Amino acid sequence: MADPELEAIRQRRMQELMAQRGMGNTDPEQQKSQDEAKREAEEQRQMMLSQILTSEARARLARIALVKPDKARGVEDVILRAAQMGQIAEEVSEERLISLLEQINTQTTKETKVTIRRRPSILDDD
Repeated sequence: MADPELEAIRQRRMQELMAQRGMGNTDPEQQKSQDEAKREAEEQRQMMLSQILTSEARARLARIALVKPDKARGVEDVILRAAQMGQIAEEVSEERLISLLEQINTQTTKETKVTIRRRPSILDDD
C-alpha cells in the first residue's frame, strides 16, 4: 500500500470516529451558538438563585461550590425545583440552607469500607 493511500484511510477512519463521538460535522458557528446558549442558561440560573437566596446563603453556597462543586450544583437544583413548584414563598436564609444541606447529607451518605488483604509471604505457614 502506498503512503498516500494509507493516509487517506487514516483520515477516513478518524472522521468516522469523530462522527461517532459527535465531534465531527460541527462547524464553528454551531459550536459558538451552543456555547452562547449554555452561558445564557447559566446566567439565568444564577439570576434566579440570587432572587431566591439571601446574600449569606449565596456566600455559603459559593464556599461549598469551591470544595464540592457537584454537591453545590445538586443543592442549587433542589432549590430551583422547589421554587418552580411554588414550595418556596420567601427568600432562603442561611439557616434554611444549612437544614437543607443536612437533609441532603443524610440522604446521600456513603458508607466507606476498607479491606486489608495481606500478601502471602514465603515465610507464612499454610
